[in-house]
Amino acid sequence: MFAAYSQHIMKELKSIYFVGAGGIGMSAILRYFLQKGYNVGGYDRTPSDLTEQLIKEGAQIHYEDNVDTIPQCFKQAESTLIVYTPAIPADHTELCYFRQNGFDIQKRAQVLGLLTNQLRGLCVAGTHGKTTTSTMAAHLLHQSHIDCNAFLGGISKNYGTNYILSEKSDFVVIEADEFDRSFHHLRPYMSVITATDPDHLDIYGTKEAYLESFRHYTTLIQPGGALIIHKGLEMKVDVQEGVRTYEYSRNEGDFHAENIRIGGGEIIFDFVTPDSVIRDIQLGVPVSINIENGIAAMALAWLNGATEEELREGMKTFRGVDRRFDFKIKNDRIVYLSDYAHHPNEIEQSVRSIRDIYPDKKIAAIFQPHLYTRTRDFYRDFANSLSLLDEVVLTEIYPARELPIEGVTSQLIYDNLRPGISRKLIQKVDVMDYVSTGDFDVLITLGAGDLENYVPQITKELLKR
Repeated sequence: MFAAYSQHIMKELKSIYFVGAGGIGMSAILRYFLQKGYNVGGYDRTPSDLTEQLIKEGAQIHYEDNVDTIPQCFKQAESTLIVYTPAIPADHTELCYFRQNGFDIQKRAQVLGLLTNQLRGLCVAGTHGKTTTSTMAAHLLHQSHIDCNAFLGGISKNYGTNYILSEKSDFVVIEADEFDRSFHHLRPYMSVITATDPDHLDIYGTKEAYLESFRHYTTLIQPGGALIIHKGLEMKVDVQEGVRTYEYSRNEGDFHAENIRIGGGEIIFDFVTPDSVIRDIQLGVPVSINIENGIAAMALAWLNGATEEELREGMKTFRGVDRRFDFKIKNDRIVYLSDYAHHPNEIEQSVRSIRDIYPDKKIAAIFQPHLYTRTRDFYRDFANSLSLLDEVVLTEIYPARELPIEGVTSQLIYDNLRPGISRKLIQKVDVMDYVSTGDFDVLITLGAGDLENYVPQITKELLKR
């Protein structure tokens, strides 16, 4: 078992090879091993800004699934650990080579579990909100007297990375991913659960199985720790004896906000804890969903000793996460932002937050659906959420790890948009034509696929206006 590495990993291993090196979760662990001085390399399907940055940091990464392209230092089974993501297909040539030649092969989640078991894990789980909340919590702790390590699911704008190393802290902030039940490998000291709206039904099959997975996750929180759960979630909590449980939400619970003031491009509120009120918290990224994200992040930091002034300063200086409410242009003429939202509830929260800021503007979104199965399972919900916009532009589905499903296309969402909503169905290659001619005041690009690759071009085009 991989747990046997826990005492010997630093001594026994020389090289770590990542199959799927450019994934946001994979790259955080890759950076850990780079900083620890190992030979680090891997494969990814396509170049990206992230993989190119990893290469600059010292990783040996290539983009062809070919055993001959693997550097020799990663072909020594006795001293090389192979880490892969479940998104990699089972017939991947390099992965098959490693399996056939006796290499120790572990999922990303197993390696993260090992690394975090040696520290006090502060984990953030949930269908949505976990990347922003965990990155916010990491910033709150890192800039405080407590400090922390962090493995994040997005690039922090404060630090320009998805990995934070501390030489003095035994806390580690982790984004706990429910995909493929990955979070079951963790043993949290404390955890936030933000949401349990069903997702990944290609893995879980049913809503009930999805919720059961979260129930099991709560059993993994260690005695002496705490669960901070969003009030009203449809799930059972089954914590061990000695685990404290708190509820939070925007307006009620053990942790909540009051005296919320929104205006002039700012959001300020008072943070209510179980035994105090911390006044005048100002959001560094002033969108309304970050009130709730901030409450959860501050609860985690407050329970671990962050002071009132550290919470105020941390929230005010939080700059956000790439692709999460990521404003690229914000001026009197045009507003453009990129958002990773790819679940119906995420999209609804994103759009409502934009409406709060720009109630009188014409808001359009280009949405690239992510996965055939997710589109099949939730196309009506996607249509309802997108119908909150003034104009909806749909591209073809981004398949990621999936093969097409007959009859499942973006047309399903298009046909279920509410009557009267302006709508277009285009190919991704036509995105720039729409951007250059579209009639809107605010534009959002939505989704977890490769539409993100167009963001620099879109930004450049809109700046011409």
